Amino acid sequence: MPELHFTKGHGTGNDFVLFADPDGLIDLTPEQLAAIADRHFGVGGDGIIRAVRSRSLPDGAAALAEDESAEWFMDYHNADGSPSEMCGNGIRVYARFLVDNGLVELGAGQTIAIGTRGGVRDVQGNSSGFQVDLGRWSLDGGEPLVRAKNLQVARPGLGINVGNPHVVVALSSDAELDSADLTFIPVLEPEAPEGANVEFVVPLDPMVKDGVGRIRMRVHERGSGETLSCGTGAAAAALATRHWAGPGAPNQWKVEVPGGTLGVRMWAAEDGEHVSLSGPADLVFEGTLQI
Repeated sequence: MPELHFTKGHGTGNDFVLFADPDGLIDLTPEQLAAIADRHFGVGGDGIIRAVRSRSLPDGAAALAEDESAEWFMDYHNADGSPSEMCGNGIRVYARFLVDNGLVELGAGQTIAIGTRGGVRDVQGNSSGFQVDLGRWSLDGGEPLVRAKNLQVARPGLGINVGNPHVVVALSSDAELDSADLTFIPVLEPEAPEGANVEFVVPLDPMVKDGVGRIRMRVHERGSGETLSCGTGAAAAALATRHWAGPGAPNQWKVEVPGGTLGVRMWAAEDGEHVSLSGPADLVFEGTLQI
């Protein structure tokens, strides 16, 4: 049986199995990817990331057309083996993997362009780890009703797209947030055509401190279940909270997730408002498995 050398990494507890396949020679099936991500019989992870050059796979052609400097593509799959457009924690861990394995050089203040199915994303090293420009965001998907186990009534959500789809739900208290059983998939009415990550948020007290917004979040990720963190979900949660708070709400946020704290910042660019995500990215061990 062929062997696969892998690295395990995480960003605020959102964990991934990464492996290098620069020339796109390793073609794993969804079932094989899900087996690797299995926490009992495989390595275990919220997702699988293949490091592949953009020129070496069909999805990379669009990335190179968008930005010819996007040499590397983040081929990301959820824990169930399904492909996903983007992962905010995953792309930071991916950048760490590329740098630590000598596949790219990223000096202080430098930026690398990385291809994803959601478009090219720029990643920069900073004091907390890495910062990724998630690009333009949009209100998307309306305001579906969301039902979650142990929440007594359905709540309105806000659809937000930051390269992948999210629905954000405001709750009234920490106790309510803690009570939600996210081992069950939240039900959206109407359903999202491509599925969606669902975030549940409560403001901290005070919600704004020293000009920075502060919220607490839990998430059920499409294709992976509840995770300790979701980077694009943190961005969506901050955007939704700012939207609800109205004029005068800050453009900089700290988002507490079960696995740590992430930073979110919004700013105006020529093509519209962008949102960025910053936080740690750690590689924890390597190994080899039979596939």
